[in-house]
Amino acid sequence: MKTFNEKIYEKLKLVPRGKVISYKELAKSVDSKAYRAVGTAMMNNKNAPIIPCHRVIKSNGEIGGFCGEVKGKKILEKIKLLESEGVEVVNGKIDRKYFYSFSS
Repeated sequence: MKTFNEKIYEKLKLVPRGKVISYKELAKSVDSKAYRAVGTAMMNNKNAPIIPCHRVIKSNGEIGGFCGEVKGKKILEKIKLLESEGVEVVNGKIDRKYFYSFSS
């Protein structure tokens, strides 16, 4: 049986380049409401960028944390990775047009 983190990582690998998904939406994709646990899974991801944790953001479009960091150099890395995939980050936020959902 797969762990919660394994399920989350498996789903996250399906999010295409140029798209982002919220912690909440990713949790919903594995029939869970544990979106804070998704954040913990991202923080514990040892296989980036194979498991593209940089594509996981807050529901309101804000960047959120990256590699356990909420501000600083790591966040700039997350923004650079997203921009390299064609995602526009304006004032620390991402437009809904880039959001991915497994239910749509």
